[in-house]
Amino acid sequence: MDSETLWAAIALVLIFEGLLPFISPTAWRRTFMQMLQLTDGQIRFIGLGCVLCGLGLLEWMK
Repeated sequence: MDSETLWAAIALVLIFEGLLPFISPTAWRRTFMQMLQLTDGQIRFIGLGCVLCGLGLLEWMK
């Protein structure tokens, strides 16, 4: 992987992360408030799921 691909991936993450607050700040705020009520274990599980999905997508794209 070259640096151009890495920067493109980071740019895409920023774009996707910014879509919901840009399109619907109220829904983003409500979702964020709900996430604050989750336990550490639940947040870790969600994080693990995201990591596994990302790794699966990377493997699938090879």
